[in-house]
Amino acid sequence: MDAPEPETPFAAVSAQTTKFQRMYQNYLDKSTPYTAYRWVATGTVFFLFGLRIVFAQGWYIVAYSLGIYLLNLFLAFISPKFDPSLETDTDMEDGVPAGQSSLPTKSDEEFKPFVRRLPEFKFWHSATRAICIAFLCSWSEIFNLPVFWPVLVVYWLILVFLTMRRQIQSMIKYRYVPWDFGKAKYSAK
Repeated sequence: MDAPEPETPFAAVSAQTTKFQRMYQNYLDKSTPYTAYRWVATGTVFFLFGLRIVFAQGWYIVAYSLGIYLLNLFLAFISPKFDPSLETDTDMEDGVPAGQSSLPTKSDEEFKPFVRRLPEFKFWHSATRAICIAFLCSWSEIFNLPVFWPVLVVYWLILVFLTMRRQIQSMIKYRYVPWDFGKAKYSAK
Protein backbone atom coordinates (compact mmCIF):
# COMPACT_ATOMS: atom_id res chain seq x y z
CA MET A 1 0.00 0.00 0.00
CA ASP A 2 1.42 3.31 -1.05
CA ALA A 3 1.06 6.52 0.87
CA PRO A 4 -1.42 9.03 -0.54
CA GLU A 5 -0.03 11.65 -2.91
CA PRO A 6 0.91 14.91 -1.22
CA GLU A 7 -1.35 17.87 -1.96
CA THR A 8 1.34 20.54 -2.41
CA PRO A 9 4.91 20.61 -3.68
CA PHE A 10 6.08 21.54 -0.17
CA ALA A 11 4.41 18.47 1.26
CA ALA A 12 6.17 16.32 -1.36
CA VAL A 13 9.56 17.83 -0.44
CA SER A 14 8.79 17.39 3.24
CA ALA A 15 7.84 13.74 2.70
CA GLN A 16 11.09 13.05 0.82
CA THR A 17 13.13 14.87 3.46
CA THR A 18 11.51 12.80 6.20
CA LYS A 19 12.22 9.62 4.23
CA PHE A 20 15.92 10.51 3.86
CA GLN A 21 16.17 11.50 7.53
CA ARG A 22 14.78 8.12 8.57
CA MET A 23 17.23 6.29 6.27
CA TYR A 24 20.14 8.35 7.63
CA GLN A 25 19.10 7.69 11.23
CA ASN A 26 18.75 3.97 10.44
CA TYR A 27 22.35 3.85 9.16
CA LEU A 28 23.55 5.77 12.22
CA ASP A 29 21.75 3.35 14.52
CA LYS A 30 23.28 0.36 12.75
CA SER A 31 26.80 1.85 13.02
CA THR A 32 26.63 2.47 16.78
CA PRO A 33 28.28 -0.77 17.97
CA TYR A 34 31.17 -0.54 15.48
CA THR A 35 33.30 2.06 17.27
CA ALA A 36 36.65 1.14 15.74
CA TYR A 37 35.30 0.98 12.18
CA ARG A 38 33.55 4.34 12.58
CA TRP A 39 36.75 6.02 13.78
CA VAL A 40 38.84 4.40 11.04
CA ALA A 41 36.41 5.75 8.44
CA THR A 42 36.56 9.21 10.03
CA GLY A 43 40.35 9.06 10.13
CA THR A 44 40.41 8.10 6.46
CA VAL A 45 38.23 11.05 5.49
CA PHE A 46 40.40 13.33 7.66
CA PHE A 47 43.53 11.98 5.96
CA LEU A 48 42.00 12.62 2.52
CA PHE A 49 41.12 16.15 3.63
CA GLY A 50 44.71 16.67 4.79
CA LEU A 51 46.04 15.43 1.46
CA ARG A 52 43.67 17.79 -0.34
CA ILE A 53 44.94 20.76 1.68
CA VAL A 54 48.62 19.83 1.21
CA PHE A 55 48.47 19.13 -2.51
CA ALA A 56 46.13 21.99 -3.39
CA GLN A 57 48.17 24.39 -1.23
CA GLY A 58 45.17 26.39 -0.16
CA TRP A 59 42.01 26.41 1.92
CA TYR A 60 44.06 26.98 5.07
CA ILE A 61 41.26 28.92 6.72
CA VAL A 62 38.96 25.92 6.21
CA ALA A 63 41.55 23.65 7.83
CA TYR A 64 42.03 26.14 10.68
CA SER A 65 38.27 26.38 11.28
CA LEU A 66 38.02 22.59 11.29
CA GLY A 67 40.89 22.41 13.78
CA ILE A 68 39.20 24.86 16.14
CA TYR A 69 35.91 22.96 15.91
CA LEU A 70 37.57 19.58 16.51
CA LEU A 71 39.46 21.05 19.49
CA ASN A 72 36.16 22.26 20.93
CA LEU A 73 34.60 18.81 20.45
CA PHE A 74 37.61 17.07 22.00
CA LEU A 75 37.48 19.34 25.05
CA ALA A 76 33.81 18.53 25.55
CA PHE A 77 34.60 14.83 25.12
CA ILE A 78 37.28 14.71 27.82
CA SER A 79 35.41 17.01 30.22
CA PRO A 80 33.08 15.66 32.89
CA LYS A 81 29.42 16.57 32.67
CA PHE A 82 29.46 17.57 36.32
CA ASP A 83 32.91 18.85 37.28
CA PRO A 84 33.23 18.99 41.08
CA SER A 85 36.05 21.51 40.89
CA LEU A 86 33.84 23.99 39.00
CA GLU A 87 30.83 23.82 41.31
CA THR A 88 30.94 26.84 43.59
CA ASP A 89 27.23 27.41 44.17
CA THR A 90 25.54 26.48 47.41
CA ASP A 91 22.64 24.95 45.48
CA MET A 92 22.06 21.23 45.35
CA GLU A 93 23.00 19.52 42.11
CA ASP A 94 21.99 15.89 41.67
CA GLY A 95 21.48 15.54 45.40
CA VAL A 96 25.03 16.61 46.27
CA PRO A 97 25.72 20.05 47.73
CA ALA A 98 27.82 21.97 45.22
CA GLY A 99 30.52 22.67 47.78
CA GLN A 100 31.15 18.97 48.32
CA SER A 101 33.08 16.91 45.85
CA SER A 102 31.25 14.02 44.23
CA LEU A 103 34.59 12.21 43.93
CA PRO A 104 35.59 9.82 46.68
CA THR A 105 38.45 11.01 48.83
CA LYS A 106 38.63 7.93 51.03
CA SER A 107 38.38 4.23 50.26
CA ASP A 108 35.09 3.82 52.15
CA GLU A 109 33.23 6.54 50.19
CA GLU A 110 30.90 5.79 47.30
CA PHE A 111 32.35 6.03 43.78
CA LYS A 112 30.46 8.23 41.33
CA PRO A 113 31.27 7.22 37.72
CA PHE A 114 32.57 9.66 35.16
CA VAL A 115 29.91 11.03 32.83
CA ARG A 116 31.18 12.84 29.76
CA ARG A 117 29.83 16.20 28.69
CA LEU A 118 29.87 14.91 25.08
CA PRO A 119 29.33 11.16 24.58
CA GLU A 120 31.63 9.26 22.22
CA PHE A 121 28.99 8.67 19.53
CA LYS A 122 28.01 12.34 19.37
CA PHE A 123 31.69 13.27 19.31
CA TRP A 124 32.28 10.91 16.38
CA HIS A 125 29.16 12.04 14.53
CA SER A 126 29.91 15.76 14.90
CA ALA A 127 33.57 15.31 13.99
CA THR A 128 32.75 13.24 10.91
CA ARG A 129 30.15 15.73 9.70
CA ALA A 130 32.57 18.62 10.22
CA ILE A 131 35.38 16.86 8.35
CA CYS A 132 33.05 16.01 5.45
CA ILE A 133 31.78 19.59 5.27
CA ALA A 134 35.35 20.94 5.38
CA PHE A 135 36.36 18.48 2.65
CA LEU A 136 33.48 19.67 0.46
CA CYS A 137 34.36 23.32 1.18
CA SER A 138 37.91 22.65 0.03
CA TRP A 139 36.60 22.11 -3.51
CA SER A 140 35.01 25.57 -3.77
CA GLU A 141 37.12 28.63 -4.57
CA ILE A 142 34.88 30.79 -2.39
CA PHE A 143 36.52 29.31 0.72
CA ASN A 144 40.10 29.63 -0.57
CA LEU A 145 40.94 32.86 1.26
CA PRO A 146 44.54 34.06 1.06
CA VAL A 147 46.15 33.72 4.50
CA PHE A 148 49.66 33.18 5.77
CA TRP A 149 49.27 29.63 7.05
CA PRO A 150 52.23 29.51 9.51
CA VAL A 151 50.52 32.18 11.61
CA LEU A 152 47.36 30.06 11.73
CA VAL A 153 49.33 27.00 12.80
CA VAL A 154 51.11 28.89 15.59
CA TYR A 155 47.87 30.49 16.75
CA TRP A 156 46.12 27.09 16.77
CA LEU A 157 48.95 25.55 18.80
CA ILE A 158 48.72 28.39 21.31
CA LEU A 159 44.97 27.80 21.60
CA VAL A 160 45.52 24.08 22.13
CA PHE A 161 48.08 24.74 24.84
CA LEU A 162 45.97 27.32 26.66
CA THR A 163 42.73 25.35 26.55
CA MET A 164 44.25 21.96 27.28
CA ARG A 165 46.41 23.12 30.20
CA ARG A 166 43.52 22.99 32.69
CA GLN A 167 42.27 19.67 31.31
CA ILE A 168 45.70 18.06 31.51
CA GLN A 169 46.15 19.27 35.09
CA SER A 170 42.76 17.81 36.01
CA MET A 171 43.57 14.51 34.28
CA ILE A 172 46.83 14.24 36.20
CA LYS A 173 45.17 15.15 39.50
CA TYR A 174 42.42 12.53 39.16
CA ARG A 175 44.45 9.98 37.15
CA TYR A 176 41.82 10.08 34.43
CA VAL A 177 42.32 8.39 31.05
CA PRO A 178 39.77 9.90 28.61
CA TRP A 179 40.32 7.50 25.70
CA ASP A 180 39.31 4.45 27.71
CA PHE A 181 35.98 4.60 25.87
CA GLY A 182 33.94 2.01 27.72
CA LYS A 183 35.35 2.45 31.19
CA ALA A 184 36.06 6.18 31.60
CA LYS A 185 36.69 6.71 35.31
CA TYR A 186 38.88 8.74 37.51
CA SER A 187 39.73 8.49 41.17
CA ALA A 188 41.03 10.74 43.90
CA LYS A 189 44.53 10.33 45.24
